[in-house]
Amino acid sequence: MNIYGIGIDIVKISRFSKLIKKKSYLKRIFSKKEIQKCLKKKINLKACFAKKFAAKEAFSKAIGTGISEGLNFHEIEIDNEKNGKPLIRLKNKSSKKIKFILKNNYSLNLTISDEKEYAIAMVLISK
Repeated sequence: MNIYGIGIDIVKISRFSKLIKKKSYLKRIFSKKEIQKCLKKKINLKACFAKKFAAKEAFSKAIGTGISEGLNFHEIEIDNEKNGKPLIRLKNKSSKKIKFILKNNYSLNLTISDEKEYAIAMVLISK
């Protein structure tokens, strides 16, 4: 296995109590689809946003650039396959930024979890 990068992030879920009340914050960080999906989860609303945020951070660390190097949070979309497995979709400038990863047949592997106070995500880019 050839590993391009590994990224991990952990966030405190309670941090999102105030943040998710700000529409400008939600639009800057999350895609429309992510916002709609999380808003449907009234019980685990904060955890839903926290897990997606952690996944975006973990991804930016795995590619080695961080968010400031041409990536936009709302263009990194965290979704799920039909079987529930989490996946990363890249849009617009963000997809162009990592074209070399996709062109060289690297795969993006994402795992996300939460437990009471924390959400954690890990990304492995390998081929």
